[in-house]
Amino acid sequence: MAKKYDYRKLRGRIKEVCGTQEAFAKGIGRSYPFISYALNGKAYFGQNDIEASAKLLHISSDEIGEYFFKSKVHKNETTSKQENV
Repeated sequence: MAKKYDYRKLRGRIKEVCGTQEAFAKGIGRSYPFISYALNGKAYFGQNDIEASAKLLHISSDEIGEYFFKSKVHKNETTSKQENV
């Protein structure tokens, strides 16, 4: 199964700096559908995408991992049944 990333922080930065995902896509030379797919885990950001995004969004090289490589945590719920005897 492919690894899933949590892009919430990236989405916030895109909104803060660019306003819209469309403006962000244009700013890094990508299409809006690609950005939408990538942010929804259906495509991956390549090295060039990450470098262009970091420059446009003023993300330092030390912060790139927080925006592009934070693993998505899945909450597993377990239920226990108590039997009355």
